[in-house]
Amino acid sequence: MFRRIFLSLALLLTASLPGVRCDYRQLQTNPINYPVEIRIVSQADVGTAQSAQDIAEMRRITSQVEDIVRSAAEATRVRNEWQKESFQVTLQVNPDRANLAGITNLDVANSATSAMSGTTVTTLQDGDKNIPVVARLQMNERSRLSDIQNLYVYSGSSQDNTKIPLVQISDIQKSMTTNRIVRIDHFREMSIYAFPAPGHLASEITNVVLPKLKEFERTMPPGYKVTVGGEYNKQQDGFRNLTIVLITSVLAIYLALLFQFNNAIKPLLVFAAAPYGVAGAIFGLWVMRTSFGFMAFLGIASLIGVIVSHVIVLFDFIEEMHARGEPFEEAVIDAGIIRLRPVMITVGATVLALFPLAMHGGPLWQPLCYAQIGGLTVATFITLLMVPVLYSIFVLDLKILTWDAGGIQKTEEPHSGPASAPAVVGS
Repeated sequence: MFRRIFLSLALLLTASLPGVRCDYRQLQTNPINYPVEIRIVSQADVGTAQSAQDIAEMRRITSQVEDIVRSAAEATRVRNEWQKESFQVTLQVNPDRANLAGITNLDVANSATSAMSGTTVTTLQDGDKNIPVVARLQMNERSRLSDIQNLYVYSGSSQDNTKIPLVQISDIQKSMTTNRIVRIDHFREMSIYAFPAPGHLASEITNVVLPKLKEFERTMPPGYKVTVGGEYNKQQDGFRNLTIVLITSVLAIYLALLFQFNNAIKPLLVFAAAPYGVAGAIFGLWVMRTSFGFMAFLGIASLIGVIVSHVIVLFDFIEEMHARGEPFEEAVIDAGIIRLRPVMITVGATVLALFPLAMHGGPLWQPLCYAQIGGLTVATFITLLMVPVLYSIFVLDLKILTWDAGGIQKTEEPHSGPASAPAVVGS
């Protein structure tokens, strides 16, 4: 509800205030300027004579890309980085007429600037403040565009300080021009921005736009290319780095378990519940309509550590039963029963404690909390049910793991008195 209120307020301010564009943004864990960003890059090494043609071509391509982005129903506030062309008035000095009148381009620039923008003639000192005194025409003499034709030019080199009408030595040209040009690596670049509608994710827009952009890129002229930035590019780079760290951590845990169990198969059984925990985390995010970002990925990474620790403790109980000489079936069942209550209490307390933070912690903590709630809920049952079943399959069916009958055997204490004779039951 608040998102729609802020969006309506931003659109109202943008429409009512000329030259003002108002946006609202949510708190972001991985800060980016715009959730959806499509870049048009001109790789052509054009000269000054071809600059206008290149800018016009980029605007044509950008207009088509904007239409592609607007085709996504979830996209709102679509705009380009260069903005619209603005109206510009240019004084084109006629060199022949200016030379005959003894006027230079500097004289024209000084006269026009002094009349319209003003020129600082002196400074008024008021205590420790210096207040500039600016001389320019009155507002009623410079409020209209046609007032430029009524200006006079004073020659700075002339001795008699004569004034000449500006229209006699220059022509006034009106045109639409681009005031802002952005470059990346010395090449012109124009970005198209968009925001997702309330209740939608930026990935929904990207999934719709990317296939169309690939088709459009085939029809683009040579020297231009399309790249995707925004949240999509940020996630690709961030997840790539986090994946390397996660794989390194998993390999380190595997080596530690390899030395602990002195077996190469048991560490794989320890990790058997991790994929189900990840699936539960993604399912929890999908149910709660929460985006999969950096905090969600961090929650899944920590979730794997919790799952692995639960399985390690379960295996430790099984090995303890093995050392006591219990049969395999009894050892697995007893270990599961012993670990059932501590695991359920621990996971239940964790899940219940995460709900208030998920509901009132804001967008910073929601992805992490919902990922751990869903992952812990699913992985708990998998740890207590499926992992012992997999262990049984590897021992009883596949014979990959061996279970000997050795261990610490229970012995009876010797009796000091004579042994009693067995009772004879008659028929």
